[in-house]
Amino acid sequence: MDSGSTVPRRQLGRYLRELREGASITVAAAAKALDWSAPRIWRYESGQVPMAQTDVEAMCRLYGAPSETTELLKALARETKNRGWWHAYERALPEWFKLYVGLEAAAARIRKYADTIVPGLLQTVEYTNEVIAVDVPELTLEDRQAKATVRLQRQALLSRALPPAPRLDVVLSEAVIRRPLRDPAAMVRQLDHLVMAGKRHNVTVRVVPLAAGMHRWTAAGSFTVLDFPREGVRAPEPTTVYSDGPAGAYYLDKPNEISTYEAIWASLDGIALDERQSRKVIAAAAREYDGGA
Repeated sequence: MDSGSTVPRRQLGRYLRELREGASITVAAAAKALDWSAPRIWRYESGQVPMAQTDVEAMCRLYGAPSETTELLKALARETKNRGWWHAYERALPEWFKLYVGLEAAAARIRKYADTIVPGLLQTVEYTNEVIAVDVPELTLEDRQAKATVRLQRQALLSRALPPAPRLDVVLSEAVIRRPLRDPAAMVRQLDHLVMAGKRHNVTVRVVPLAAGMHRWTAAGSFTVLDFPREGVRAPEPTTVYSDGPAGAYYLDKPNEISTYEAIWASLDGIALDERQSRKVIAAAAREYDGGA
């Protein structure tokens, strides 16, 4: 399955963290007792990497977990070895992004606010290639193509049949459609693509006009909110907020963190144009790039 090992990894990490905290053992103390590094414990607990059953057993023993719990978590560890399609592009993905690709593939709803560039799930090939070329000009042509392939292949989840395609709700700052590509014709094609994407049954694209002013926590910048299926999963994944930058990413899933971003999303929802008005604004911008034709 395209959801790969990400969901079981995160579930296993949460269970192990709860066991450690229930035993009143700090990360530093656990690392010392197991003769591991503290970052290794953190990577396991945050679901960043798959786990060997022997490591799960060692942690459960240290935390005093019952044998039934240990066997359950060892079984979950076996599931973390499953590989999604993106693992074929190991070189093209930074470690912190591999977790996101798996979560995105497992989500039932994806909400994105973009204040700088078009989100990857809605980029055209030309737009993707220019973003990658500008971001990492030192890459070889082969590596650029690999990164572009991953970004474009992710878009297939919007049209998959099983599991059901997620709902994608996108809010764009008007600045996104006003920031041109080097080739105006390519920018026209990207904007046309946004208009067409917004007509899909499971996609909405809305624009926040610059004239609308600030929304709550404007300084937070771009972010993604991932909501997961509530049925058919051993333990439902918590809603997760994701945001990244050139040096890494953060994942938030604590209730107070989620409530903060829900408030930001509600604020954006309140000032964004509706879908019809947004399509008009995007189409008008496309005509400007096309010479006003």
